[in-house]
Amino acid sequence: MTAATHPLHRLWLTETIRLREEHAGPLEDSEANRRAQASGGGLAERIQQRALLLAERDGQRLALRHWLQGARLAGLLLLLLAGLSGAGLAMAALGDGQRPVNVFWALGSLLGLNLILLLGWALGLLLSRDSAGALGRLWLWLSEKLARDAQAAQLAPALLLLLQRQRLSRWGLGVLVHGLWLLALLSALLSLLILLATRRYGFVWESTILGGETFIAMTQALGALPALLGFSLPDADLIRASGDSALASEAARLSWAGWLVGVLLVYGLLPRLLLLLLCLWRWRQGCAALQLDLGLPGYSLLRERLQPSSERLGVCDAAPKQLHPPQAGHHAQGSQGALLVAIELDERRPWPPALPKGVVDAGVIDSREQRKQLLDQLSRFPPARLAVACDPRRSPDRGSLALLGELARSAGAMRIWLLQPPPGEVLDSARLSDWHQALDQLQLRHSDSAPLSWLETGHD
Repeated sequence: MTAATHPLHRLWLTETIRLREEHAGPLEDSEANRRAQASGGGLAERIQQRALLLAERDGQRLALRHWLQGARLAGLLLLLLAGLSGAGLAMAALGDGQRPVNVFWALGSLLGLNLILLLGWALGLLLSRDSAGALGRLWLWLSEKLARDAQAAQLAPALLLLLQRQRLSRWGLGVLVHGLWLLALLSALLSLLILLATRRYGFVWESTILGGETFIAMTQALGALPALLGFSLPDADLIRASGDSALASEAARLSWAGWLVGVLLVYGLLPRLLLLLLCLWRWRQGCAALQLDLGLPGYSLLRERLQPSSERLGVCDAAPKQLHPPQAGHHAQGSQGALLVAIELDERRPWPPALPKGVVDAGVIDSREQRKQLLDQLSRFPPARLAVACDPRRSPDRGSLALLGELARSAGAMRIWLLQPPPGEVLDSARLSDWHQALDQLQLRHSDSAPLSWLETGHD
């Protein structure tokens, strides 16, 4: 599923555009608003469609793909780190086998940091609005750095603001945090089993101020739940004897090893697995209910533009601070028929020419109202083939090139017809070269011969 079709990604890009307009001012959005109106639907759907068009034009959509690639790479790096850390915990807990293993030191090495951070996550969940955790913040930071896109800097704040409305960031980052810890503990468990299977370890407990009965009670209390799952539980005599020295009997080693593995599984892996499933369930439930907050000022201002109570004529908005270069494209879906249109022709030039059957003449476009009417019509009924006649005696100004780009995005295919001068006149070679260069930059096919055969048949 692409970044354009995933519901969360659509909302994410919409929020990114809103934040961008809040900080940098309104964007030039006349074409995006017109196409969003033509797409229909409610206000929320039109706002999202407008945002997708602006994000495609200005690079946020590409930046989102880069950010997602960076997020996946950051996730892989953290997964690798978690796996190596888990193996390191197991080796630190058991050592090299030359000395007896202090069972409670080993248990502290395997579960101590995990339990402390798990308690911190739970307290953060209860006391704060959102609990990202150190691993969550590290992942966000790495994702932004690995994206290597200047536009991606706006994506992480927009995502967090979007998720906070349903308090989803705690659950989304919780999936990441608990998943990493689950992998680390699983790696520790597998490493522990490998070490226990390939080396001979003796187990002891040591204390200066605590008596044997205290360790007997602690050991049996911790081993009660694992024992219900079939793991071994050392008896009181074995625990008491292990306080003097590591027992050489195979039964004692197996009993302590089974107890250590069972405690790691029950108090380490199972809580993380259950919390991972809980966070995943809440994440999916929240994502299904996620929607735009239409009461925000940035969205309220768009209501009249995208769902106007009446049509306005003339200049509605101030000139944009930044003019975006025109871009061409094509409209691939639902296009049919052939259309010929001319832009700003001299009144003395006879028009239209004799057209083949099935080709419709859209007239000559001179005014802003005519442009808007034509573009509105093409947004509803895009032609499969569109030919645009231009007079190369005029200069290729920004407005004409922008119109050509919009027309190209409204048709299945488009060609430019650079008209020959009237009898007795010659074209300025420099101006004609400007036309060729501008149309080549837009990647629009152009010719000085009439494309009537192509309009009729779709080929030359």
